[in-house]
Amino acid sequence: MTTAHPAPSGLAAAAAPSRGPALLRAVLHRLAGAVAVLFGAATLAFAALQLVPGDPVAVLLGPSTTASPEVRAEIRRQLGFDRSVPAQYLDFLGRLLHGDLGRSYQLQRPVAGLVAEQLGPTLQLVGAAVLLALLVAIASAVATAGRPPALRALTGGWELVAVSTPSYWLGLVLLTVFSFHLRLFPVAGADGFGSLVLPAVTLALPLAGTLAQVLREGLEAALAQPFAVTVRARGRGRTALVLRHALRHAAVPLVTLTGWLTGSLLGGTVLVESVFGRPGVGALVLGAVNSRDVPVVIGVVLLSALAFVLISAVVDLLYTVLDPRLGNR
Repeated sequence: MTTAHPAPSGLAAAAAPSRGPALLRAVLHRLAGAVAVLFGAATLAFAALQLVPGDPVAVLLGPSTTASPEVRAEIRRQLGFDRSVPAQYLDFLGRLLHGDLGRSYQLQRPVAGLVAEQLGPTLQLVGAAVLLALLVAIASAVATAGRPPALRALTGGWELVAVSTPSYWLGLVLLTVFSFHLRLFPVAGADGFGSLVLPAVTLALPLAGTLAQVLREGLEAALAQPFAVTVRARGRGRTALVLRHALRHAAVPLVTLTGWLTGSLLGGTVLVESVFGRPGVGALVLGAVNSRDVPVVIGVVLLSALAFVLISAVVDLLYTVLDPRLGNR
């Protein structure tokens, strides 16, 4: 005898097809937000270009170059500075839509090419720093969450010191000890794995201190939930409870903070790359600021905005992996 199964209710039948439009709306909402962020960054960058004091033609020629008024007027015409501000703005947006970030005043090269050349070392440094910070933060938080207050206070001490230590000072200390005295790592440059260690540690330690504090709070909140009591009642040990259950519940704020800090690091490597003499976007920005090479600065600003957009999309994707309920909202 076969058992007849009830037909799906109207509510259940309507719920399945509705996921498609909901997903499409979510994607369109994300794309609209990305376009708005990039448009806002481009507009602010253009406004900054207009507000920079001084004559851009004089900056382009340099302080030691003499040029007649006719030559200056011709340069101004070629660069479009003789046009009205609204016309320059529309031309600026039009070039951005075609991927043209302009030309460097000082180097007379396309800004996109300059940024692309320096992006690799910066991404390598940021990636190594974030990975190291996550490993240290997870190890510290897992080892101390739910432990006696004395142990948590001890680890909280190093985290507080790491967070409050300026990165440039930490880099100088590491450079002095491990490069000048012990001679274990290169003093400057970006050749090989050894040259990456000290800059990555310099960026990772303050980041790890912040992430460890956030993750520990999340783990202790998760360990107080009813599911933790159930897992313990099944005879599971603390390690299995923390790694297999509590860590996943506590990872959502960790992912959020890691994404935000990663985006900040892409534009915040200036001091570390300068201390260790590494090439990268930070060194490019520092040279552009010193020489008032505005197009290069604007190009890096737009790159940072794009990085935040991409990282935000990745974070949203990780949310649905860690907690599928978040993807259904």
